[in-house]
Amino acid sequence: MRVLTIQDVSCFGQCSTTVALPILSALGIETPILPTAILSTHTAGFNDFIFIDLKDELPKIQKHWEKEGITFDAVYTGYLGAKEDVEVALSIAKGNLNRGPLIVDPAFGDHGKLYPGFDHHYVEAMVSLIAASDVLLPNLTEAYALIGKPYNPNPSKDEINEILSDLVRLGAKAVVLKGIGNKENETGIVTYENGNIQSYYHPKISQDFHGTGDIFASVFTAAFLHQKGLLEAGKIACDFVYRCIENTIGEVSHSYGVIFEPLLGSLAKKF
Repeated sequence: MRVLTIQDVSCFGQCSTTVALPILSALGIETPILPTAILSTHTAGFNDFIFIDLKDELPKIQKHWEKEGITFDAVYTGYLGAKEDVEVALSIAKGNLNRGPLIVDPAFGDHGKLYPGFDHHYVEAMVSLIAASDVLLPNLTEAYALIGKPYNPNPSKDEINEILSDLVRLGAKAVVLKGIGNKENETGIVTYENGNIQSYYHPKISQDFHGTGDIFASVFTAAFLHQKGLLEAGKIACDFVYRCIENTIGEVSHSYGVIFEPLLGSLAKKF
């Protein structure tokens, strides 16, 4: 199985491509990459990081792949960074290069705010990619932004169902909504597929770690493409992220991500 992941490369910091590539590879998936930008570090907790925009190079890479007859069994997108990157991702996912599903992690905001460098124009551009997605993996911040409604960190069950319906109306065939928990000490996911809504919750760890959303999306993608159902793939991803956070708490010198590498062997046994 060959899956193309389209997202940035942070040279230091465990997120985006440097998370997706080892996870998908360890879980038996050949993982070509299309880097949308190169950053010296990720953007959280570091100052004056270097950002090299590659959006002008992406169409050239796409054309070369098409010339060589290269194809992919699925496309998985994460942090893209610019409207032009969204357009290339959509062109690849719906063109001759891709023979399978498009899995989209919007990766543009959290905690009620957009990441630095993003605005409503970028969110509007993302809607076109959402409309083509087979599986959409937003957190609450991204979901509210995509449907154009004010952010609510603790939506009721009815509100969650309405969010899911709105995202499906945008064109997403299936949705895994992340970071949902109506109790203070729990968090989890709610899934929507063919009108069926299911949920999964686990204990919440109050401390935040960078890159956990990327780990979730990467593990989910691998599980889903290994024929796990939507909820089962989400469970596997949730539980792995939880274990990674447990494995990192107390490591004061590791504030830039979670220590996931030693856990990949046990995760691979699930496939």
